[in-house]
Amino acid sequence: MKEAPDYYDYWPYENRPSIRWPGGARLAFWVAPNIEYYELDPPKNPQRAAWPHPTPAVPGYSIRDYGNRVGHHRQMALLDKYGIKGSVSLSVALCDHHPEIIAMCRDRGWEIFSHGIYNTRYTYGLSQDQERSMIRDSMESIHRHTGQKCAGYLAPALSHSEHTLDLFAEVGTELFGDDAGIYTCDLFHDDQPTPIRLRSGKRFVSVPYSLEMNDTIVYAVNKVEPRHYLTMLKNNFDRLYAEGAESGTVMCIPTHNYQVSCPHRIKAFEEALEYITGHRDVWVTTGREIAEYYLQHCYDAAVADIATKQGGRTA
Repeated sequence: MKEAPDYYDYWPYENRPSIRWPGGARLAFWVAPNIEYYELDPPKNPQRAAWPHPTPAVPGYSIRDYGNRVGHHRQMALLDKYGIKGSVSLSVALCDHHPEIIAMCRDRGWEIFSHGIYNTRYTYGLSQDQERSMIRDSMESIHRHTGQKCAGYLAPALSHSEHTLDLFAEVGTELFGDDAGIYTCDLFHDDQPTPIRLRSGKRFVSVPYSLEMNDTIVYAVNKVEPRHYLTMLKNNFDRLYAEGAESGTVMCIPTHNYQVSCPHRIKAFEEALEYITGHRDVWVTTGREIAEYYLQHCYDAAVADIATKQGGRTA
């Protein structure tokens, strides 16, 4: 029985090689809007029910439809105001169901990365060939609709398998070369990017994507009020910004347009963005840019340090 994932070795936070972000920034800040598509009556998966009540799941479907009808407009306007390009965690079926949203993202120069096809279809129970096919479909669709070579991956509804990262990196290379399939958001183990070991030996990185700051976890799971979410976001930023004076950190706010963009919640999100972008030495960026910069400037030193300190396998 495995005691830990095979993707990385234990590597304590202190005394790592120092990260210096572009322009000497202390902190790399990115926003990851999850723009998703949920099916009203999806195929059944024996390992996980898509809805907590019998289908047709009109209440659950309709609030998520609210996000695609109303919420994304609010969030896009807000991110535009603060000069933030979203890194969209996309349910790729949205390309067919709502191509107008994809066009709005493309026109803004937002990054698009894969969050599977539907957020009601899971990785659980898939063979490697089936998961590979799903990943390939999503990457090809993103390229067809946006021209982008998909760099990042977040498994649909966080239904990660033990082969997901290997498959994503391999399909990226097969389709587009080594500049596609280069980072994951499916690991939540650090506040800095970290090298990830794959069976192919491809250079690959985990980019921090916070479940703690994720608006669905905050609002739907932990039942936090908007004013307290604002406090959480500020406190999270303050700590990472302070630590970033020694070595660069990453802060991600994962959002959902049917959560953060509700009228009574959007103000708290806006105040958080104003606070964060009002600080000097913050690199407002995208997931792809963080991964590419780390792979070019930090990856080799990190791999060498891990091997030296832990006697671990190199990535």
